Amino acid sequence: MLRHGLTAGLLCLVLVGCTGTVEVTPPEPAKPVKDACLRLQQQLPDRVAGEDRREAEPRSKLTAAWGDPEITLRCGVGKPRAYTKTSQLFTVNGVAWLPVPPGAEIPTAFYAVERTAYIELTVPEEQQPAADALVDLGKAIKATVPKDPDAGP
Repeated sequence: MLRHGLTAGLLCLVLVGCTGTVEVTPPEPAKPVKDACLRLQQQLPDRVAGEDRREAEPRSKLTAAWGDPEITLRCGVGKPRAYTKTSQLFTVNGVAWLPVPPGAEIPTAFYAVERTAYIELTVPEEQQPAADALVDLGKAIKATVPKDPDAGP
């Protein structure tokens, strides 16, 4: 019995690094937003900030995860409450991002705004600085989720 458990443990290490799946709650956007998110899913990179993609549960084309501790993405979330007319945004490779909490020395969430779909990216403190993740995802977002001039606060 011990040998079987040891073999299963080694298999786990080889197949998934024993990190298991990541729980990421999928949003429930309207169809046009969902369509943009499905296009984004097809373009997401296998690696973000030097971290490999992981399995997210429940399975959804609206979520993704990389690394351990995990960087997570949810496409089609609602407009962030922190997004106001006075929000300080910064642009990385053509994508405007809202850091949350605003003004924090190390924000743990970032929202791609001014697009047809709001995209939430969480970057745990252990994966900071977040700039690499924002750069790695920017190309896919810019190519698949069009700007929306009416998506302002």
